[in-house]
Amino acid sequence: MCAQSPTYEGPAGNFPDLGLPLEMALSVDSSWHRWQWRVRDGISHCPSETTPLLSPEKGRQSYNLTQQRVVFPNNSIFHQDWEEVSRRYPGNRTCTTKYTLFTFLPRNLFEQFHRWANLYFLFLVILNWMPSVEVFHREITILPLAIVLFVIMIKDGMEDFKRHRFDKAINCSHIRIYERKEQTYVQKHWKDVRVGDFIQMRCNEIVPADILLLFSSDPSGICHLETASLDGETNLKQRHVVKGFSQQEVQFEPELFHNTIVCEKPNNHLNKFKGYMEHPDKTRTGFGCESLLLRGCTIRNTEVAVGIVIYAGHETKAMLNNSGPRYKRSKIERRINTDIFFCIGILILMCLIGAVGHSIWNGTFEEHPPFDVPEANGSFLPHALGGFYMFLTMIILLQVLIPISLYVSIELVKLGQVFFLNNDLDLYDEETDLSIQCRALNITEDLGQIQYIFSDKTGTLTENKMVFRRCTIMGSEYSHQENAKRLETPKELDSDGEEWTQYRCLSFPARWAQDPATMRGQKGAQPLRRSQSARVPIQGHYRQRSMGNRESSQPPVAFSSSIEKDVTPDKNLLTKVRDAALWLETLTDSRPAKPSLSTTSSIADFFLALTICNSVMVSTTTEPRQRVTIKPSSKALGTSLEKIQQLFQKLKLSSLSQSFSSTAPSDTDLGESLGANVATTDSDERDDASVCSGGDSTDDGFYRSSTWDQGDILESGSGTSSEEVLEAPDPGLASPEFCYEAESPDEAALVHAAHAYSFTLVSRTPEQVTVRLPQGTCLTFSLLCTLGFDSVRKRMSVVVRHPLTGEIIVYTKGADSVIMDLLEDPACVPDIDVEKKLRKIRVRTQKHLDLYARDGLRTLCIAKKVVSEEDFRRWASFRREAEASLDNRDELLMETAQHLENQLTLLGATGIEDRLQEGVPDTIAALREAGIQLWVLTGDKQETAVNIAHSCRLLDQTDTVYSINTENQETCESILNYALEELKQFHELQKPDRKLFGFRLPSKTPSITSEAVVPEAGLVIDGKTLNAIFQGKLEKKFLELTQYCRSVLCCRSTPLQKSMIVKLVRDKLRVMTLSIGDGANDVSMIQAADIGIGISGQEGMQAVMSSDFAIARFKHLKKLLLVHGHWCYSRLARMVVYYLYKNVCYVNLLFWYQFFCGFSGSTMIDYWQMIFFNLFFTSLPPLVFGVLDKDISAETLLALPELYKSGQNSECYNLSTFWISMVDAFYQSLICFFVPYLTYKGSDIDVFTFGTPINTISLTTILLHQAMEMKTWVLFPISTRNLWEVSNLKSSEN
Repeated sequence: MCAQSPTYEGPAGNFPDLGLPLEMALSVDSSWHRWQWRVRDGISHCPSETTPLLSPEKGRQSYNLTQQRVVFPNNSIFHQDWEEVSRRYPGNRTCTTKYTLFTFLPRNLFEQFHRWANLYFLFLVILNWMPSVEVFHREITILPLAIVLFVIMIKDGMEDFKRHRFDKAINCSHIRIYERKEQTYVQKHWKDVRVGDFIQMRCNEIVPADILLLFSSDPSGICHLETASLDGETNLKQRHVVKGFSQQEVQFEPELFHNTIVCEKPNNHLNKFKGYMEHPDKTRTGFGCESLLLRGCTIRNTEVAVGIVIYAGHETKAMLNNSGPRYKRSKIERRINTDIFFCIGILILMCLIGAVGHSIWNGTFEEHPPFDVPEANGSFLPHALGGFYMFLTMIILLQVLIPISLYVSIELVKLGQVFFLNNDLDLYDEETDLSIQCRALNITEDLGQIQYIFSDKTGTLTENKMVFRRCTIMGSEYSHQENAKRLETPKELDSDGEEWTQYRCLSFPARWAQDPATMRGQKGAQPLRRSQSARVPIQGHYRQRSMGNRESSQPPVAFSSSIEKDVTPDKNLLTKVRDAALWLETLTDSRPAKPSLSTTSSIADFFLALTICNSVMVSTTTEPRQRVTIKPSSKALGTSLEKIQQLFQKLKLSSLSQSFSSTAPSDTDLGESLGANVATTDSDERDDASVCSGGDSTDDGFYRSSTWDQGDILESGSGTSSEEVLEAPDPGLASPEFCYEAESPDEAALVHAAHAYSFTLVSRTPEQVTVRLPQGTCLTFSLLCTLGFDSVRKRMSVVVRHPLTGEIIVYTKGADSVIMDLLEDPACVPDIDVEKKLRKIRVRTQKHLDLYARDGLRTLCIAKKVVSEEDFRRWASFRREAEASLDNRDELLMETAQHLENQLTLLGATGIEDRLQEGVPDTIAALREAGIQLWVLTGDKQETAVNIAHSCRLLDQTDTVYSINTENQETCESILNYALEELKQFHELQKPDRKLFGFRLPSKTPSITSEAVVPEAGLVIDGKTLNAIFQGKLEKKFLELTQYCRSVLCCRSTPLQKSMIVKLVRDKLRVMTLSIGDGANDVSMIQAADIGIGISGQEGMQAVMSSDFAIARFKHLKKLLLVHGHWCYSRLARMVVYYLYKNVCYVNLLFWYQFFCGFSGSTMIDYWQMIFFNLFFTSLPPLVFGVLDKDISAETLLALPELYKSGQNSECYNLSTFWISMVDAFYQSLICFFVPYLTYKGSDIDVFTFGTPINTISLTTILLHQAMEMKTWVLFPISTRNLWEVSNLKSSEN
């Protein structure tokens, strides 16, 4: 306890009595969170701390405000504390502008003079104001610098004014804030929000600050959030009310909130937040990011939400992540800075020659010449001082050698290049309606110099459309051949757009159609409107309609294309699923599901795990994104086997084999054959009635359920038994079409797969999840705990209570490399037969996993575990303690998860196909021909990555693939040495080609003989090996080995490892790198590369927002680099060389004249002509050249990717081309000066008559030189608009 810190009384953590009934003790809304308020001053001591994970507190609580944030509510009781603490925290007013009216001029000038070129010219202006070294009129020297500064100042001022207007609109937005004096919510502005205020938000309103959710109009305590403004993800996120506050049947009362909130200091982690709420009775309730509403997000599907402000203004996570525009320096820009120093050296050398020449020439006079004016005291300047003054005079005279307009011209050229890049129709994707985005305007030329590309696999090389392909259950593999045949023609499935459009709006299958009056009479679950909140129909709970505006258009549901939703069941598995569904009905409380290795029980658990082990939100297509909930029934939802058999006899169903007579089996095969009391229809009617996907049907008629009404009846009459439901289903009730909105495509694929077998997810709330079985019975599982997926654990688990047996079951799914290590050891099983069977199942499953990986499928293992009541009670206690901990909360939560996720029983595994994007193999082949090395960095398993590498031509079947999988550093080093020695035997060590003034010289080392065939090699390593390489200082050997490999695959790599690899190659090999990805896990890799490219995929927009360029498809990379990259580099490089050439050529005219005027600093060209040389005479041609010139056509560049190597080798602009252009400029200046000099030699013309032809000849020569550099000419003069149209047409045709 810190005595110096401000002291605020607060309770210590004390957890509830665990002797309560389990349902009450473990519910997120359990009664132990309800407390009686005790007057704070009356608390003399605090109860003892019973939590081992939290340090005990005695007496009054003190908070260290430097280490944590303490938030007091702004109500009558805590008002004084709130006033004292809130002063330490900033308000909600935001300001993103750089300037104010008073600071604009000085600060903008200060920033502009950070550019040393401007500082250099300011120095020249000051020099010219000195009378002893004055060359031009003082006002003339200021003009060029003033024009440049003024233009940039106007641009900066306009940009900042736009930011000011945006800030004003944001700060003046309206929000309802609780007013303590009036004890009601008052409409105020965002800028009036303070930390500790209570905020009331309605549907479709934007969250004004980072707010802890305390109340939601949804009875389940759910608030739906759209985070597209933060991460670009359009699928809705669920935020939960803090535990203990969700079951509030009345509006939230701020005056009754008597708690103190302690949380972490502000940080920029969007997905990390931890803290606890301290109650008056000294108990603590932990919370995390699942209860935090972030600033900028939008409230959806929730009528009213109330919370307390935690972070405001610039301390919100959104503002802390707003680092401003990205700025990178291109390779050409770095080259320019070097060459400018060379130009300065040339300038200093010329000035020294002038100074020395002036002194020598004055020394030739025996007496002071008449033009040598003495000082006021009659003395003359010493020759040395006169030479120094002449040195400064020459700097002013030859200042044009440093091009002041070069930087401005480069910026204008890049803007023009970006304009044409954005308007290239070949880089537009019609399917996603997205074109290329140029987010970094100053590195376009780097696109033409890329040497290494680092690519993600999933969503970058592949579609990220996960399709359930095959599975293995208890060692038995189900190949789903019918599903494979369907996937062979995906284009035909996706091309049925017109037919799908006709059916997608149908709410119900055709055979359930009925008149509106009948529909209004039903009391089943009805779809919710956008402006209504998703709710459970609880008696006595009514709310008014939200005041939020209904949006006219709905964002599309992610991962819901027809190819992803439609799954054709396997014939063999279909029959076993029927038996498993019947077996489930036989379970009762008296007969618990004992751990069994039977196929029937395992299949049931397998599909139950696929259905409920996720965070999928269920809605209907008639009202998309509206959560569907079903009221739980108080009675068991099972039925007897005898009852089902009687129903079978009544229905007189045909055999299951007939159901496969059509393209694919429908859900009728399961639903009708398992007890649906409906009449069968012919195949045509089935196809028409089952076009929708969702809960009961698909657009291609693969499956359909006919018993949704049986689950709906449960809502209208709680006393109806399941037997009655099965016996007499009401055919008038129609089944809505379900939409599954998942946070990842893998989750959606597994739910759709379970749906194909009629294990249908129909409802999900924080407390329960409802599954409809094939026979129509709905099972509602109590959801006790959810352990979400993270990149460290690589798995997800849900803890549920089985509605029939009452057992507590843990369902887990995750990567096979993790799940296999968490399985129960067969040696610990006492039964030898069971031990042998377990080993056999593991061996077979691993064999199937390897098979799936070789086929390029993504694999997931499914497992379960039955937990006893006492064990789970003990675990839940520790879990709550970890959640309430502020220090090391993440580590404690990880530890508790590991305690639960062990000794698992393997159920099976799934293989999910992620199809290659169109054009990926051709793009990779072209990039490799262009000399670009392509590395794939992925988190997938090794076999999957290798298979994809073969599919996309990254690896050939004839390649020798070196795979390194080891954690030991010594072993890793020995393998690297062995691979290097073996490859060096086939590759003779060749020295790189030498260059002399840009020309290649043949290497002295003989090349490989034509008879010796050098094998191509590929390298495959995993994340553990990468750790060994980085920790064992083996980076040098690793990079040396990669030089002999045509491709490198890094599997099982983490986001941090991806960025480390990019930095290693970029810094050690000194090459230009490009990273491309589509997900949040690729952000670090994208930011580490010289150029980062994000793909607008299905995993949100985090990669796009962190990138320099954004494209819709990987195939667009081909034209972006080979065509636009080449053009941008070639244009800008040749323009820079020309700029340096023309300035040196022109300024040398003045230098040669000094030899004939006694090095006096005189000029033979008018001052204004010299000023206008850069500003007007030679400014426009380089701009047109840099924006529009095409040295090679797009067709040729695409047909011959080898031409891209010119940019990789910097052939257009390097040290040799710079000096060659300098020599050429000196030579041309000699010709331009001495031809007129020899012509007028001996004549009596004046100096300006002599200078005019020199200026004219030089200007003509410089412009003709520019004309020779141009490769594209238009014969007839055309307007600017026509020029743009022609250039755009060429780009689109190419």
